Amino acid sequence: MLNTEDIALIERTSKRRIATVPKAFHRYLFDEIDWNNRLIGIKGPKGGGKTTLVLQHIKQEIADKDAVLYISLDDLWFTTHDVKELVEYHYTHGGKYLFVDEVHYFPLWQRLIKNIYDEYPDLNIVFTGSSMLQIDNAQADLSRRMQLYTLHGMSFREYLEFEGLCHIQPVGLDDLLKRHVDIAMEVTSGVKILPAFEKYCVTGYYPFYKETRKTHDQRLMQVINLILDSDYPTVDGVTLSTIRKTRKMLMVLAEAVPQTLNMSQLFRELETDRNQGLKMLLALQRSGLVNLLNDDTKSLKHLSRPEKIYLNNTNLMYALTAQVNKGTLRETFFMNQMDSTHEVCYPKQGDFLIDHQYLFEVGGKNKSFEQIKDLPDSFLAVDDIEIGSRNRIPLWVFGLMY
Repeated sequence: MLNTEDIALIERTSKRRIATVPKAFHRYLFDEIDWNNRLIGIKGPKGGGKTTLVLQHIKQEIADKDAVLYISLDDLWFTTHDVKELVEYHYTHGGKYLFVDEVHYFPLWQRLIKNIYDEYPDLNIVFTGSSMLQIDNAQADLSRRMQLYTLHGMSFREYLEFEGLCHIQPVGLDDLLKRHVDIAMEVTSGVKILPAFEKYCVTGYYPFYKETRKTHDQRLMQVINLILDSDYPTVDGVTLSTIRKTRKMLMVLAEAVPQTLNMSQLFRELETDRNQGLKMLLALQRSGLVNLLNDDTKSLKHLSRPEKIYLNNTNLMYALTAQVNKGTLRETFFMNQMDSTHEVCYPKQGDFLIDHQYLFEVGGKNKSFEQIKDLPDSFLAVDDIEIGSRNRIPLWVFGLMY
């Protein structure tokens, strides 16, 4: 049974976290979530700002803080105390809102959330978890009850706002393709955009960069280690040997991407078979550490070999590789920003096919249309230019879409 000291400790921790969260800057998802839903799930990469997002909502949108309980299931307190007992106490003492952070640290988290949802019919529940979370088919009734959102890392648009350089609303792809000249002229009228873009590529994807400007790479390596050592085994139940091989796979990929790898050779080097190797590759994708580019005939559900492999974002390139290749950096940025909002495939010609319609080549300011000339709906995403023309679009503009 919980005693009053136990309850007081958890309630103090909850209120302290709410009171101290900064509220000046909101991630893009803050206004997209329908907070009126009674069951909300938010998943995303570690370090992406899920906890801050939730605490900001509590602090700014819920007047009665005594009706709120925020808990994080990675807290050691829960190794010796029962979550359901705590929820029962909270509910019977006027609780109306429950926020559960790091839900994947609870072994049967889907059953836990479903039971709380069913047993407390007027309790509003929000939970967050690793981007590796998958809603088990056996728990389909949970997926029908909840609204699930994904919080990606910061876009270039958000970075500009976070730095106080520019405030611009997200731009849809169709609008961007038609009005990119006007959009670029508006932004560059008040911002030296190319230096800002270079800084974003080095350290701007994870919101914690402002706290760790001098030690950003070390902090990012800590995030990677937490994903592989904690999230991966917690969510997928893998062995220490698989974790070690997956870590080695990530380091090999970091040095090689985005070239098309000899996967058979890679799997032999990792002392694993094709099936297990592809599962590890998919785990790295789900964790937000790599992006896999397939042609539109393949499905990752069938463990098919990807056409190209990228690190998930440019910040990871600087943290994991000794020398960053400029061409790889450009493609990684484009893939990352596009994949967050659109379907991206590997085309027969060009670099990327977006939504089975728009064809893109990515390159430097001297890039020509030679490879995709005469193809309909074809565009160049060009680095090192502030403003484009016609179907020649600055690469940085594609960071304004969310």
